[in-house]
Amino acid sequence: MFPLLSKESNVFIAEDLKKDIEYFISGFPHDKVFLLSDETAYEMCYPKIKEVVGLSPERTVIIPSGDHNKGVETLAKVWHLLSHGGADRKSLLITLGGGMPCDLGGFAASTFKRGIQFINIPTTLLAQVDASIGGKTGINFEGFKNEVGVFNQATAVLIETSFLDTLDKENIVSGFAEMIKHAFIYSADRWEQLKDFDIFNPDYSQLKELVADSIRIKDHFVQNDPLENHIRKALNFGHTFGHAFESLAMHENRAVLHGYAVAFGMICELYLSHIRLGFPMPQVMAIANQLESIFGHFEFTKDHFDELYRLMTHDKKNDSNRINFTLLEEIGKIQINCQASKDEIFDSLHFYCNIK
Repeated sequence: MFPLLSKESNVFIAEDLKKDIEYFISGFPHDKVFLLSDETAYEMCYPKIKEVVGLSPERTVIIPSGDHNKGVETLAKVWHLLSHGGADRKSLLITLGGGMPCDLGGFAASTFKRGIQFINIPTTLLAQVDASIGGKTGINFEGFKNEVGVFNQATAVLIETSFLDTLDKENIVSGFAEMIKHAFIYSADRWEQLKDFDIFNPDYSQLKELVADSIRIKDHFVQNDPLENHIRKALNFGHTFGHAFESLAMHENRAVLHGYAVAFGMICELYLSHIRLGFPMPQVMAIANQLESIFGHFEFTKDHFDELYRLMTHDKKNDSNRINFTLLEEIGKIQINCQASKDEIFDSLHFYCNIK
């Protein structure tokens, strides 16, 4: 394996997955090593690591797949395994799966006996470039996305891009949204590079390089602001609207993948950037049309505006009851802690509804 230069997030690109995992767990007694996976990742990805010395079915918990399962009941199932399996403060929890098990597993490890070490092995593109990196852990609570959680860096994040072969097109595309977000907040050159990449028929060798570059961009912001007090908020571009869309879809039993919701949210926040910061309208339209061609369209009507606004009022970035946005003056030139009036937010929703 080789490390991606990182101060806060210990991220490694795997070269021999089995040996790399065994290296990380070699410092722990085998009866103190636990594995968390979701049903999908366990079926598709666990066979690649089942021969790792130190892993055991008796110390493995398999949780239901899907973000709607990232709640207290599932969290308790992980704590139960640790508690009844003899875990102590010198134990290790390995999470194998996408963003959901990485978030929940990190939170379970961070809170069990006031904290044990954990390693993330992300198996989806979204988790590899975003969810497993940077120390955010948490669960959904009472219908709100990532309402409860803590910052705690994983002992290591091990990236194995061959797992991407197990994904359907929808999950590959979902992860690509976060890579696009990284481009928007970093540089126009990065966006030019990504917009020519055919994510529907990916060259996996090139994708591996793009994943590494995307991780470095995220780590750039995490290094400079580990606890999201300032510049790391740039990584939330697209997420204020996006999380509201995600929560609305969850409430209406038509769940959308996180990356798709972020893509929809980026369109709204680009339009809000035009209103508030003068982001060029021709570029808003060009990007909106390109994102629509990749991610499709999220259907809602004016009747949903008040509910979407209410959901935004629960966003963790908010301050003094004001909804905070990360907006762009231009690609690569960000403004954090931007506010907008309710009318401006509704204008952005109206713009999205009427994209042609």
